[in-house]
Amino acid sequence: MLALLCGGQGTLSDKIFDVVADQPAAEPVFVAATACLGEDPREFVRSRSADELTANHSSQILTVTSALAIHACIADLLTEQTAVAGYSVGEMAAWSVAGIWAADEALRLTDVRARLMEDAAGPDGRLGYVRGLDQSTLERLLETYRCEIAIRNPERLVVLGGSEQDVIDLCQEAMRQGAARSGLLAVKIASHTSRLAGACKPLQHALDASRRFPVGSQRVLLAGGDGERIFSANDATAKLARQVAHPIDWSATLETLAELGVSRVLDLGPGHALAEMTQAFLPDLRCYAADGFRTVQGLRSWVSSEQPARDQT
Repeated sequence: MLALLCGGQGTLSDKIFDVVADQPAAEPVFVAATACLGEDPREFVRSRSADELTANHSSQILTVTSALAIHACIADLLTEQTAVAGYSVGEMAAWSVAGIWAADEALRLTDVRARLMEDAAGPDGRLGYVRGLDQSTLERLLETYRCEIAIRNPERLVVLGGSEQDVIDLCQEAMRQGAARSGLLAVKIASHTSRLAGACKPLQHALDASRRFPVGSQRVLLAGGDGERIFSANDATAKLARQVAHPIDWSATLETLAELGVSRVLDLGPGHALAEMTQAFLPDLRCYAADGFRTVQGLRSWVSSEQPARDQT
């Protein structure tokens, strides 16, 4: 089985749309994103500074646009059962890839999500990361510096959130306490922490009012927060809304992929962080990132390169 992973914020550049920029299949995605950004995303990434690209609202829109544009160029090849999961805001893209939302509705809701998060979070939030620190030491640092775990990844890689200065101080102390690495992420909002609790209810109302379809018959949609399979969007909107203010266990999602018998993983991006993380955690899987291809033709050849029977072995 093939799995499609939709990435989160943090890996944006002026080249994220290069492979699909002129593809007719992706054009509706770019049109929908233009309505949210006020500018064609292909021009936006070329004309804006790095700080503007990583601003919360634009970053969320561009992140989802990137995954959906790639998916649009391979969707006709996905005729067999395919698993889908999204990391953080990538879960908005994953619901669309799974068939629940059309691309324009997914992007409209991402716009709503980003604005609600900004309203709830205040001006000084930030995400950082710590790798290789034991749990008891990490817990002491979280309490001392008033931060919270935002995402649990494999190999003792933890994303944490809080005020920017508290995150900076924690990351510096983590290195002194023996962490392998630590530092700030480009995400300038404390996503998946209690600082965003005020966004959950209004986001759920928006999701409940959205134009939804059943999960596609050939899609296995997993919740990015814990790997639980989503059979009906109607039963999962509260969980998706709650995600913005509660920690994500991405390790559990990857474990579910292995349990499903996934043999190949395609990271729809942006970037290739999920492909690398999955390969390290599940070395028997063949993992690749869409941004590793120079052409759409090369990407499509990879997606269709093996018969379904071999995917089941």
